[in-house]
Order: sequence, then C-alpha cells, then structure tokens
Amino acid sequence: MNFKDTELKREERAALFLGSLYRKYGYSQYKMSKFEEYDLYVRNKDFLISDSVITFTDTNGKLMALKPDVTLSIIKNSKDDKAAVKKVYYNENVYRISGKSGSYREIMQLGLECIGNVDLYCICEVLTLAAQSLKTISDKCILDVSHMGVVSELLESLKISGEAKREIVACIAEKNVHEASAICAQNGVDEEKISVLKELISLHGAPKDVLPKLYSLAHDMVSKETLDLLSKATEQVEKSGFGDIIRIDFSVINDMKYYNGVVFKGFVSGIPEGVLSGGQYDNLMSRMNKKAGAIGFAVYLDMLEQLSENAAEFDVDVLVLYDDTTKLDSLSALVSKLANGGKRVLAERCIPSKLRYRELVELKEEAAE
Repeated sequence: MNFKDTELKREERAALFLGSLYRKYGYSQYKMSKFEEYDLYVRNKDFLISDSVITFTDTNGKLMALKPDVTLSIIKNSKDDKAAVKKVYYNENVYRISGKSGSYREIMQLGLECIGNVDLYCICEVLTLAAQSLKTISDKCILDVSHMGVVSELLESLKISGEAKREIVACIAEKNVHEASAICAQNGVDEEKISVLKELISLHGAPKDVLPKLYSLAHDMVSKETLDLLSKATEQVEKSGFGDIIRIDFSVINDMKYYNGVVFKGFVSGIPEGVLSGGQYDNLMSRMNKKAGAIGFAVYLDMLEQLSENAAEFDVDVLVLYDDTTKLDSLSALVSKLANGGKRVLAERCIPSKLRYRELVELKEEAAE
C-alpha cells in the first residue's frame, strides 16, 4: 500500500505505516482490554494527560475504568526482568477528554514501549523511531530532546527547598527566565548559579550548537555521565539521517516523579501542540514496584485530524446531483466510474451546506438527454 496516495484518513495511514515500521525493529503488538481497575489510574493520575476517567462498577463490585492510557497497563502486566528487553507497540483506542472538543472522546493512540535492561542502544533506537515516526507524518517536523538528569542535577546544586524547585521547573517549561531568576534570588542562590540556570533555560537548537555550550556551562553542576548520554543519544539520531529535525530544548520537561532520563516531544507544522511525547520512565516503574528500566513514546493520532482539515482544499472531487427523474442505472454507473477513476465522489439530491467540491455534475433526465 502506498502511504502517500491511499484514500484512508491521515491518522489511519499513519497507524498502518508506523505499526509496520515498529515490527521491523522487533516490536510485537500489545493488545489489551478496554477496561482496567480504576485504582491503577487513581494511584498514578499525575502521569495521565487528563485525570478525568470514565468509571463504572463491575458485576463483582470492583470499580473499573475505560482505559485513558496504555503505558500503565503495559507496565502492570509486564514481567519484571532486568536482564532482557521487552519491546512492544500498541494501536489502541483510549477514552479521555479531547483538548479539541472539551468532551470525552474515543481517541486512537499509537506508541511503543521498551522495558527491561534499557541501555544506550535502546535509548538511541527509541529516539530514532520517534524521529522517523514524525517524518512519516510530515516532512515539516521537529523532535525536541531534553534530559531530566540535567535539570534535576542542576536543581540539586542550587540547594533550595522542594517547593522552590517545583516553581523553577515550571519556569523552565515556560522559558520564563525572569521569574526563575527571582525565585533563585529569594532563596539565596549565588549569582553564578543563577547565570547558569538562565543560560540553560535559553538554550535551544541543533545538538552541535547546544552541546558545547552545555558542557562549558554546566560541567560543575551536572555530571559528565549525564551530559555524555545526551550527547551520544542525539549524535546517533543525527547519524541515522534525522539531524535536520532534532533539537535540544530543556523546556521539554516531564513529571520528575515518573521520568528520569532522556525525554522528548515531537511537533509537526500545522498543529500547535505536540503530536508525539515520550521518554525514560524508570521512576514510574519503581512506583509500580518494578525494578526494570523503561523508555517509550506515544503518537496522538487524533491530532492529525487538524492536518487533514487544514490540508484538504475540497471535501470531494465531484458532487453528483440527482432527483426522482434520474435513472438508477445511470447514477450507479457514473458514481462507480468516477470512484474507480480515483476521484472522491458524493451523490446527493441537493448541495450539502458548507460542502467543498471541485466539480458539480447534475444527473437529471433533462441533462441525460
């Protein structure tokens, strides 16, 4: 099947192509039930995109939930093996409030998880697959990469309270240099460290431009091991042919209760929000009493509807109008001929409101004669 030319919806095309891509790298498909015990989600509600969950009471009295997330279920049902690596991908419908409509929706979500002995290769592979996933969706895309270790180690060096740390994390996510400086000053942080923090918040760009500055800037506050991992991971993505879309940006910050290493977010032109999000979540594994490591990402396929809406100039190629005088055989033959010729055709008795069409054909008895 040709990914570019098929008449499937953009999100359906992406799901087919990406599932095939992930299988080539040894990821097996993970299937799950529509339901999970509500307790799984309430204990990790901060991990969810939305903490609004649809619940119901099962016949045995247990409070159940329509799944708003897939990762938590995969972790729950995975064997805790620190030696091997389990690689799975999923294409599941989740149930949560849509940012677009503000109401509950059944949303198609696709992603992959790598659980177990997660080493540098695993990190590089997942990052590369994230970059390739974005390229599949649109040539105009960016993969922003960060490292929670850089942020957490820098915050530790400031010697400030937990509340002040949380406030600064919010400032880093918003690139709010002024407010971060003010919080540090209020907590007695020396000017040199404030200067480093301000530079870190402002850093953004290609790894070859950012990493030398980062090594020079933060070598006294962030371990070389952490900086080297970020450097090696982004370098490998560049070598895989995605150097044109990868950027380092420390405003990509996920909840430190769950994430601990490389984190990333993917954007495509035409959609204001990230369509892909992921990272290392060893801390979440630990919270769920697992000793293994983990890294993965999700692609929010429902957001691709916005690309389809923006890109489509016409809803159909040909609108065929008919009435009671139109011969059924003539109408059926014309619609089939147009459809088999590769055109999107719609047969209607009247012109639908707001329908955008390239060509109008009126198939009535007078026109036929």
